[in-house]
Amino acid sequence: MLQEPLTLYKLILLYLLKRAGLPLSKTRVRDFILEKGYTNYIILNQAIGELLDAGMITEQLINERSHFSLTEEGAQTLAFFQGNISDITKEEINTYLRENKLELISELSVTANYDRSSTGEFEAHLLAKEKGIPLVEITLSVPAEETAASICRNWREKNEEIYQMLVERLFS
Repeated sequence: MLQEPLTLYKLILLYLLKRAGLPLSKTRVRDFILEKGYTNYIILNQAIGELLDAGMITEQLINERSHFSLTEEGAQTLAFFQGNISDITKEEINTYLRENKLELISELSVTANYDRSSTGEFEAHLLAKEKGIPLVEITLSVPAEETAASICRNWREKNEEIYQMLVERLFS
């Protein structure tokens, strides 16, 4: 058995990311770990920070939210120490991922981010995918950051209706 509980929490995080097979939002990771009572908020953040520092997971912004992904080094570490995670914990993770798969995929299927362009304007990058294949990808240049942020919020909420309107207008 592992000597240090923090090491076990790190392995649980690695296993969760490995089994998910896609980036998971920080909120989802935190909610799952805390709801299951594996550890507390402070220790969880310490475990995440140490995994990031060690290069075992990466963090990226998707839809203005932090998402974690497993790195090759993290996968190799997990392969070596995976036996230290109880079968019950593995089954809880597998069940959670199975029950929430559609929601997890949906979170990544519609993305909206913005950044400042070289001209000083803001570009809103909007994307909707289905089964990993882009359905529509739009970049809009706007003068104000607030406008770009609003466009991104609205895209997340109204992407299906906007896509349908584009198809109707462009294919009729």
